[in-house]
Amino acid sequence: MNVIKKSLDLGDGRTIEIETGKLAKQADGSVVVKMGDTMLLATVVSTVGAKPGTDFLPLSVDYQEKYAATGRIPGGFLRREARLSDYEVLISRLVDRALRPMFPSDYHSDTQVMISLISADKDIMPDCLAGLAASAALAVSDIPFNGPISEVRVAKVDGKLVINPKASELQRATLEFMVAGSAHDIGMVEGECDEIQEDEMVEALKFAHDAIKKQCALQVELTIATGKTVKREYNHEDHDADLRAQVFAATYDKVYAVAKSGSNKDERKVGFTAIINDFFAAMPEDTADLTKAMAKHYYHDVQYDAIRNLLLDEGIRLDGRKTTEIRPIWSEVGYLPAAHGSAVFTRGETQSLTSVTLGSKDDEQMIDGAFVNGYNKFLLHYNFPGFSTGEVRPNRGAGRREIGHGALAQRSLKKVLPEGEANPYTIRIVSDILESNGSSSMATVCAATLALMDAGIKIKSPVSGIAMGLISDEKTGKYAILSDILGDEDHLGDMDFKVTGTENGIVACQMDLKVNGLSYEVLTKALLQAKDGRLHILNEMKKTISSPNEDMKPHAPRIVSLTIEKEFIGAIIGPGGKIIQEMQRETGASISIEEVDGKGIVEIFADNKAAIDAAVGRIRNIIAKPEIGEIYQGKVKSIMPFGAFVEVMPGKDGLLHISEISWERLETMDGVLKEGDKIEVKLLDIDKQGKMKLSRKVLLPRPEKPAPQA
Repeated sequence: MNVIKKSLDLGDGRTIEIETGKLAKQADGSVVVKMGDTMLLATVVSTVGAKPGTDFLPLSVDYQEKYAATGRIPGGFLRREARLSDYEVLISRLVDRALRPMFPSDYHSDTQVMISLISADKDIMPDCLAGLAASAALAVSDIPFNGPISEVRVAKVDGKLVINPKASELQRATLEFMVAGSAHDIGMVEGECDEIQEDEMVEALKFAHDAIKKQCALQVELTIATGKTVKREYNHEDHDADLRAQVFAATYDKVYAVAKSGSNKDERKVGFTAIINDFFAAMPEDTADLTKAMAKHYYHDVQYDAIRNLLLDEGIRLDGRKTTEIRPIWSEVGYLPAAHGSAVFTRGETQSLTSVTLGSKDDEQMIDGAFVNGYNKFLLHYNFPGFSTGEVRPNRGAGRREIGHGALAQRSLKKVLPEGEANPYTIRIVSDILESNGSSSMATVCAATLALMDAGIKIKSPVSGIAMGLISDEKTGKYAILSDILGDEDHLGDMDFKVTGTENGIVACQMDLKVNGLSYEVLTKALLQAKDGRLHILNEMKKTISSPNEDMKPHAPRIVSLTIEKEFIGAIIGPGGKIIQEMQRETGASISIEEVDGKGIVEIFADNKAAIDAAVGRIRNIIAKPEIGEIYQGKVKSIMPFGAFVEVMPGKDGLLHISEISWERLETMDGVLKEGDKIEVKLLDIDKQGKMKLSRKVLLPRPEKPAPQA
């Protein structure tokens, strides 16, 4: 074996080590990245040659956590790793988005990157090492790649910026971003924060980029050490310079005119399609399919150049807006009468119908992953059906894009949800995109905010979101920052930068950059322009609803949360769950109880007030402590020769001595009381052992003493 190792000190005593040449040697490239006890195995394989007709990069990135890495056995019937969890999909997407723009645009081989967590330290987050591992595997291969890149997590903990913080430190973080880039530029950002300002975000990105540069330099050393400085040769595209010139000459002016017309999405599509169809019709009938395919490829280049030139030269966007202008907005709440909360949010040709459903603790989502496990009480699901873009597409369940867009909206809204006892509900938000022409994830954020307020959830502040774009020309230095981008502006542009926030600051962001050389000056300008757009959208939303409704819908379920002493948990549950099951059966409420920080947290869930009140009353009776001098409606539980035991509270019996039943002297208990009788008694005393002394006679009129005989 020719094992090569390289290491990097993070500057605080922690080190990252990259090893190659020991594992998975039949892959085109493989490395093991280690930090503490956390180890990732990354492999990459790319076919030689490309499938005929392929004009894109068929790249797949899969991140998977092995349960053995954390000393756990998987759940489920099969007891083995199953399909990727949402958490693993999100990490896979982060790596994919960082790698994909760095491959040559004409490289079309099937390429697979696989990253496996093979050993884990519970306090070292593996996701911040996944991008480094994938890029290092490419660095030690002969696969063409314009890298290296790396990916880090930057967080502000206790007011200080930290690279790849410990999992335990993230609980105190006020910002947390995953940042990827090359030695020259930042290419991808995703994360969340506590209503920070734009300059604080830029500062964090610069700090992250400094760490990325060092990790890229380490990979260059690794490439040289393995001798993989020369990459494989390939030819995946056929070109015809004369045909390219013909396509440009015949179509450019027509495309420019359609782009300048300010028409809507469908009209533009019809216009652009007619232009290329006219070109095909003018070609000889015996034209080869390959020639037509090349012409179609060149026509895409025509659209790319014409639309970008129109914007840079004349400042005109496809729909006629100014660069800072937001599309028309209308919204409505309460659209779905049976939902616990709902809203429709429409911005231009993008529309979201969003619902809010409130559930109990029993509705929490169980997370059973190798590294991340526990329960989640806030869910946001984003659906993107084919009809939203006028397409026929089978419904195969949530894809990676839908999971990613939903996660961005979820992290935006969780920052403003009430915490602790102020929010006892499990909340599920579902955003169904009914129309789409760009920024559907941001429409989800806006619609979900409106739906939460309609449901009466006391969010801290409304949240809005906006997608920013960039058109730039590296040769001339011209650039234009676009607010509220269209689908075509995203597809043909250089940047997709989504920013969400409240009136007070940014709460989440997601950026993908497709070009080199985005300066921090341009980034700052984009953020400030995004702020103006966010505030404009918030003002439009407030015209529909400006604050949460005072109360929930009449048909919405109610949850009452009670904090009790730990000693009463068993009394509420009862032997074998008898007491709690009886209460649920008789009141119709759902009751859950758990111990948290030495206290019992009881949640009572029902869809009507009567059931809630009945359950609360019974629980309060159980946890109540009898007070000396109080009068209770008791129930006779058992008869003894010396008196009776009377239940004054559920599970709490006291002795009613025969001498305390009546003012008359009783010689025997026969016929005096029977089990099940309900009588009023007064608590006279509680001794050191907790035994209660009851009296009935003190509540009865005392007979007058007979007058003395003369």
